[in-house]
Amino acid sequence: MNTGEKNDHGGLFHLLSVRRFAPFFVTQFLGAFNDNVFKNALVVLLTFQAAQWTSLAPEILTNLAAGIFILPFFLFSATAGQIADKFDKAGLARLVKLLEMAIMGIAAAGFHFHDLTILLAALFLLGLHSTLFGPVKYAILPQHLRAHELVAGNALVESGTFVAILLGTLFGGLLAGAGGHPVWVAMAGLGVAVAGYAASRFIPAAPPPVPGLRINFNPLSETWRNIAFARRERAVFLAILAISWFWLYGALFLAQFPAYAKHVLGGDESSVTLLLAVFTVGIGVGSALCERLSGKQVELGLVPLGAIGLSAFGVDVWLASPQIVPGVVLLDVSTLLSRVSTLRVLFDFLMIGIAGGFFIVPLYVLIQVRGDPDHRARLIATNNILNALFMVVGALGAAALLGGGLSIPALFGLAAITNILMAGFLFVCDPEYLQRCRHWFGRALRG
Repeated sequence: MNTGEKNDHGGLFHLLSVRRFAPFFVTQFLGAFNDNVFKNALVVLLTFQAAQWTSLAPEILTNLAAGIFILPFFLFSATAGQIADKFDKAGLARLVKLLEMAIMGIAAAGFHFHDLTILLAALFLLGLHSTLFGPVKYAILPQHLRAHELVAGNALVESGTFVAILLGTLFGGLLAGAGGHPVWVAMAGLGVAVAGYAASRFIPAAPPPVPGLRINFNPLSETWRNIAFARRERAVFLAILAISWFWLYGALFLAQFPAYAKHVLGGDESSVTLLLAVFTVGIGVGSALCERLSGKQVELGLVPLGAIGLSAFGVDVWLASPQIVPGVVLLDVSTLLSRVSTLRVLFDFLMIGIAGGFFIVPLYVLIQVRGDPDHRARLIATNNILNALFMVVGALGAAALLGGGLSIPALFGLAAITNILMAGFLFVCDPEYLQRCRHWFGRALRG
């Protein structure tokens, strides 16, 4: 670990000024940004210009695109975890950035030849790019950060990822709707990938813990082996399950934002951006507060507070959602903000984001601190596989419930109530969370 900085006791954003963290943060931020630029631009193009590309319905295309992007997480996460434990993670980050540049070249060919198959192949490869970088992303932090910096580092990564998603989604939509030849989407992506590669050149070396590891390329047997290993450390495995549940919960909310904004709030396209922005700000604020309130250590006592917030404000979204049928003319953001019901819903989404930061940051730090260093990347890979599985199951469940006539606000309420059950399961299986919460409150009351 490089310890050349004179002052390592600054606030949350101090890490953005040190080489041990800043180049990595920029690299991962630009990667998440680029993924969402391309994904959203492609979805917008397929939604509004589907007839130019294929005879398939836009609804089928957008769901097909989502499935293609997430498929590599199931196929290659186990291999990615082994690779990250076997080779230098800084070197892997640079190789992944080179792959990203090549993928943007493939995407440019797809746009140039107006070939949907090539574009979907590029989307699949972007999913592979994210799959390969995932274990590097979280396993490198304990190698470059000191113990008291891990909470801040994870807080910045989590908030940065959501900001990248927001900005990438906005920029992708703007590129797709700007007119002109869509090859510019790939050219912009190539520029971002080049910038990410340049940042990755400054990431300090992160030597592998198991350089002699023999890679098992069978994803099924290796995934099962990793799950079995994760289960040896009960606290780590429960944290992985809790993180996976959080991603199901968050993805369920995010997926409904467009339909909720239009059919429940009665807003136009800009209202979707408003919801996403509020949620993103909430995650950032929650992550920052988590770092401050934890005292720069793994504070599992914040997880129950996050769980309570996720449920309480999720239920309130259900109760606060307007009961009126939106009119034919969709409302702009300024008109929506003049409504008390909208302000209450926005506050709820902000607080869900803040609660999410409280919930997820300590769980990631727990995996990094208590997981076996020789298997850390493979534990993260196992986490990524289960995250993807939970999100797919959540999406299918939500589609079935909505197809059966459940309203979107009621779906939010049901998810929030289910969260109570899931949190109860976690805290019964590992009483340390509630014990730490009582201790944390005791310290807070004593000043």
